[in-house]
Amino acid sequence: MTDQAWQWPAGAATGIGSLPGTDIGEAQRVVLGELPELPHLPELPARGPGADMIGRSAGLLVELPVEVYAGRWRVAPRPGRDLRRARDLMERDLDQLAEQAEGYAGPLKVQAAGPLTLAASLELPIGGRLLRDPGAVRDLTGSLAEGLRAHVAAVARRLPQASVLLQLDEPSLPTVLAGRVPTESGLGAYRAVESVDAAALLRTVVEAVGVPTLVHCCAPDVPLELIRSTGAVAVALDLDLVTDLDPLGEALDAGLGLLAGAAPTRPPSAGGAPTSAQIADRVRQLWDRLGFPRRQLAEQVVVTPACGLAGATPQYARAVLAACRDAGRRLAEA
Repeated sequence: MTDQAWQWPAGAATGIGSLPGTDIGEAQRVVLGELPELPHLPELPARGPGADMIGRSAGLLVELPVEVYAGRWRVAPRPGRDLRRARDLMERDLDQLAEQAEGYAGPLKVQAAGPLTLAASLELPIGGRLLRDPGAVRDLTGSLAEGLRAHVAAVARRLPQASVLLQLDEPSLPTVLAGRVPTESGLGAYRAVESVDAAALLRTVVEAVGVPTLVHCCAPDVPLELIRSTGAVAVALDLDLVTDLDPLGEALDAGLGLLAGAAPTRPPSAGGAPTSAQIADRVRQLWDRLGFPRRQLAEQVVVTPACGLAGATPQYARAVLAACRDAGRRLAEA
């Protein structure tokens, strides 16, 4: 296993992105209080269009306006009210972050949808997903890269002592690669994107933003080798969906960091949030099965919930983040 410096302190924990509720001030207080080693900019999709993952990310695009039509985001002929709302929400979130995290000097994670997931979600003005048009996908990727570079710079201006990390959310990546994104009729699917092309699109964004970037994919069959080839520093995944340990072991051995989704996003039918000991044991058992030395665990792995927590209650979300934090500290002490 390679020796390297990680972009987070040993024993760190963080959230994937979304939280329940509509009060961004309260959400940021929870994150800064429960995840002091690696806080993230929370997302509150319950606020409506423009706060959802696709609308929030599409609002960062440069010279590619979007709008909501029939409940879906699509490319628009000109900027309108939907785009203004998405950008206003983000600006409000960043202002609130600057106020609450003033003087913060550690790593800070922000999230946005990646180019493949955006291409599989945004619609063309004439109908159909952007995914159907390779040229449109390339234009989208360039626009996203420029927008994320500006977004990261805006965060850095507000918190000049923080070290910004970018998380690209790519839940649709495996289905895009497999050619399983359905057309609007539901009778067919869009043509698969070749792995080499998908990697090039992700690499365009990773190289453009100028900060350490990780890729999050809470789906089965995460393409770990593809992600590693893009220059990403880490991958975030749901441990429940890891069925083949060999690709994960190879990626970690090659130096990829791991954000280990080890806590359920909703409480089980009986009982509340898992304890920090249970979460730490879960991560430790995976590490031992991979055959890596324990001394490296707390440095290379960040403890997280399995995915976003927008569907949880506020009480459960806070309890899970606190348990992840304490689990990371347990791993660092071992």
